[in-house]
Amino acid sequence: MAGQRPLLVMAAGGTGGHMFPAQALAEIMLRRGWRVKLSTDARGARYTGGFPHSVEIEQVASATFARGGPLAKLGVPFRIAGGVLSMARRMRRDRPSVVVGFGGYPSIPALGAARLLKLPRMIHEQNGVLGKVNTFFADKVDAVACGTWPTTLPEGVEAFHTGNPVRMAVLERAAAGYIAPGPYPMSVLVIGGSQGARTLSDVVPPALAGLPLEMVQNLRVSHQARDEDGDRVATYYAENGLQADVQPFFQDVPARMSEAQLVISRSGASSVADIAVIGRPSILIPYPHATGDHQNANARALVEAGAAIRIPETKLTIESLTGAIHSILSNESGAIQMQRAALSVAKPEAAEELAALVEHLAGTRPYLQAEQENEGMGHEGPGA
Repeated sequence: MAGQRPLLVMAAGGTGGHMFPAQALAEIMLRRGWRVKLSTDARGARYTGGFPHSVEIEQVASATFARGGPLAKLGVPFRIAGGVLSMARRMRRDRPSVVVGFGGYPSIPALGAARLLKLPRMIHEQNGVLGKVNTFFADKVDAVACGTWPTTLPEGVEAFHTGNPVRMAVLERAAAGYIAPGPYPMSVLVIGGSQGARTLSDVVPPALAGLPLEMVQNLRVSHQARDEDGDRVATYYAENGLQADVQPFFQDVPARMSEAQLVISRSGASSVADIAVIGRPSILIPYPHATGDHQNANARALVEAGAAIRIPETKLTIESLTGAIHSILSNESGAIQMQRAALSVAKPEAAEELAALVEHLAGTRPYLQAEQENEGMGHEGPGA
């Protein structure tokens, strides 16, 4: 019977950065015979199209102080409390073995209910700096897992470096064969997070158009742009002789990335993990307003390994980006070195690591590998 199988409840906010690692964990836990539920809000539910059909999606009320006027902010504690009590009732009916929060305010009700019911619980932080919700729960859970290392942690909090789980569609293309750039058709993938990025839509097209004509003629561009920017971006590419596919969201990012000679991207945690696991040279432009400047921290490993060029937005110009693109696409051996460097910092086993930690909290198996790894980093594992 289904009720005899262990249940994992995952809670995640409404961005791809939170939802993609949750999807990766769901895929592996289902294969291990667990039942999986995802708790999110209406915004998060929009990102569940890639989840396995057997994952039960639960929408629950939550709220944030970051949006709305004074009256809306007054109602936030009551909405959160209502969400926690609603989740607690559900968990009493169908008791989870473990509850995992991936960040974002929609994860508050499930983590709050798990604490109320004293259920095994953990958080996974994708970025190099903990988000507000994960910071609040960091000393209230049994384990903290980090996707980026090092991650800035609250004093006294220890953590596992599991890495950021990537979806099965990414794992299937791990270390995909790389065709170095040369005097033939080349693909460039431009991604700016799950909603695209206006800055990239403003700067990348003219930067690509500024390359030497013989290079421009060989380029095939996949550019993820916001709905409101799509038409002008597509028009610019067409008017400047560049073949481009411009969409608000690519369902097949892993396939496009595996075919690319170069990726130009924000440095969201999931994007960085995908780039490393597939292994591609990249130009990273951190979003400057990310909490705690975490996108800058996310880019560190790829940049220090020599796999990526990081351009702060304050220094981003059409000319500087054209120069960076040309330096990669005109250097076959350099691009190959960048591709290999990306693979050197990848953690394709991240989903397995996180799944092992879930089963450790459930009491079904020890978690030895990460404990041994983290002894060398000064972080020993689950908190008391």
